[in-house]
Amino acid sequence: MGCDQGRDEEQPVHRVWIEDFLLGVFPIRNRDYLFFLEATAHPAPPLWSHPDFSHPDQPVAAVSWFEAVKYAEWLSAVSGKHYRLPAGAEGARAARAGREGALYVWGDEPPDANSAYVRRWGGDVKATRPVGEGAANAWGLYELCENVHEWCADWFHKDYYAVSPERNPRGPDSGERRASRGGSWRHHVKVSRCAARSSIPPHFQYADYGFRVACDR
Repeated sequence: MGCDQGRDEEQPVHRVWIEDFLLGVFPIRNRDYLFFLEATAHPAPPLWSHPDFSHPDQPVAAVSWFEAVKYAEWLSAVSGKHYRLPAGAEGARAARAGREGALYVWGDEPPDANSAYVRRWGGDVKATRPVGEGAANAWGLYELCENVHEWCADWFHKDYYAVSPERNPRGPDSGERRASRGGSWRHHVKVSRCAARSSIPPHFQYADYGFRVACDR
């Protein structure tokens, strides 16, 4: 985990062991979140009806960490499986898909030199894009480092990597901000590095924040 070329919170680079887990192929889309809203009468997120964010295949955006957790709890109840938000370490493993040390999901080539990135994110981008337009990574997962930041289960602390356990790290025991991974449609560079991580307070509802769910095997 981590990157020597990254920000302070991505250091030191360290090796961890992650138990097998399942991860959603896509971030949760509006079409997925609609079932939750209809079943629970939970209030829709603030951008739900905005024309730039309401396509059924766009990732649901502007959901808080608490709402993402509620969705996972609801999905667990109706499916009989245990769904949850992924740990930050799980997100990092999924992004690299076995390519140890890779800077980006496609390798080390910078974004502006990658034709798929330029085709998808070049020009004036004003909102999220429908998921699945780009290529999957080596493990068949889409959007892991682009489109929306994805909430993680972990609390965030910038110095956590210095004290992280070697097996199944789950973040600090407490904090003021929840960790997230992945890129953002509204950043200058839309695709994040695999090692990059960010954070905001868990009650925030930002237009470039969404989530996907994980499941224990």
